[in-house]
Amino acid sequence: MLSWAVTFLIVAIVAGLLGLTGVAGTATQIAYVLFIVFLIFAAVSFIMGRRPPVT
Repeated sequence: MLSWAVTFLIVAIVAGLLGLTGVAGTATQIAYVLFIVFLIFAAVSFIMGRRPPVT
């Protein structure tokens, strides 16, 4: 998911350089949302961690 966020960020930067503000804004928002979702999943994974099986 982080790779998709980086991809959309690169698309946004290239679109911004070319003057395509609508595409750049949309790609930036998508990259932001994907990055936030990645952070949430990473935090949950870190908190849950590896727990020993309950017997």
